[in-house]
Amino acid sequence: MLTLKFIQENKEEVIERLKVKRFDATQIVQQIIELDDKRKATQSAVDNKQAEIKSISKKVGEMIKQGNAEEANLFREETAKQSGELKEEIKKLNDTLNQTTAALEAELIKLPNLPHHSVTPGNSDTDNVTVKEGGVIKEIEGEKLPHWDLIKKYDIIDFELGTKITGAGFPVYKGKGAKLQRALISFFLDEAEKAGYLEVMPPILVNEDSGFGTGQLPDKEGMMYHATVDNLFLIPTAEVPVTNIYRDEVLKEEDLPKKNMAYTPCFRREAGSWGAHVRGLNRLHQFDKVEIVQISHPDNSYQALDEMVAHVEGLVNKLGLPYRILRLCGGDISFTSALTFDFEVFSAAQERWLEVSSVSNFESYQANRLKCRYKGKDMKKAELVHTLNGSALALPRIVAALLENNQTPHGIRIPEVLVPYCNFDIIN
Repeated sequence: MLTLKFIQENKEEVIERLKVKRFDATQIVQQIIELDDKRKATQSAVDNKQAEIKSISKKVGEMIKQGNAEEANLFREETAKQSGELKEEIKKLNDTLNQTTAALEAELIKLPNLPHHSVTPGNSDTDNVTVKEGGVIKEIEGEKLPHWDLIKKYDIIDFELGTKITGAGFPVYKGKGAKLQRALISFFLDEAEKAGYLEVMPPILVNEDSGFGTGQLPDKEGMMYHATVDNLFLIPTAEVPVTNIYRDEVLKEEDLPKKNMAYTPCFRREAGSWGAHVRGLNRLHQFDKVEIVQISHPDNSYQALDEMVAHVEGLVNKLGLPYRILRLCGGDISFTSALTFDFEVFSAAQERWLEVSSVSNFESYQANRLKCRYKGKDMKKAELVHTLNGSALALPRIVAALLENNQTPHGIRIPEVLVPYCNFDIIN
């Protein structure tokens, strides 16, 4: 979340920049400032009354020290009522202080992150800006089948069996379909390791503090699966547990950046999703993903973002997929992100672009929630880090595009880079 200090010092800038995200922050910002003024005034009143009690105690102590014990007892009796009233007033003020602080926190988390200055206004994904295109859209030899027909033809993914076991959106991968999944995961992890990322295997259930730290909670869109008995949440992305490794930490400046990668299954309720655009692998409730995360020095975070975008671009290039990179507009960028680049690959049979990755810089927005800071040798106090993450990559739509783009009358060709992982070069 935005820091209180920044909001106080940059009230008009916060309001104006959030308009790019189509968010009117006027009332919330004003409420934050008023609540903070009330909090400060209440704290001052508490301090003053505590000082009065301390003054009375000090005077009693001085009398005793001077040998006037009788006078001290008399003074204590005379001021007992006053002291009691002061303590009662302090209790009430502390109640008000706690309520005001809670209300202030509740308002602060309503504000989205400020968009980077390069983010353009817009209403939806149709207003996103294409910054680069790459790869070649192939001509398919023979009949062009969408992936939901290809997986039945070659019996590699079974949606009906997944529905039987769990429900819609939970496919079962079989035979070469399962091996292709495993191959992609291993390939993505190996490539991330070459880029300097340390692999971790985090839990796929997280607590409420972790969900809050990265901005998934409060869950405004009801996207997370909630295990209510233990109040735990199934992760929608490895971003959540991996970034929370650094919650409540003060890192050494010389140890930045921290670079982690993780493979996890991911879970999203996707309530209300329906239609042809979510058919087959296009939209699932459970899917596999390799995530890359960086904890960066604020001065270097946009260089880190460029490096992460280049890393993802390298992956889609090696898979031989036609792609485009989009800079998200204000109407499509997430609540927590300052700048996001989406990767889309072309689906030959569906003849449309499929999103396969988002790479984002959150600047200090998540770090403030996480209380993640860094401190250098010459720094008087610790400062907030910047956090970044990206899908590298999400598998379902990558698989859909690979199946559709590489289909031939003789079977589905496996990209050369994956053959050592799959131990086969064609699905037939």
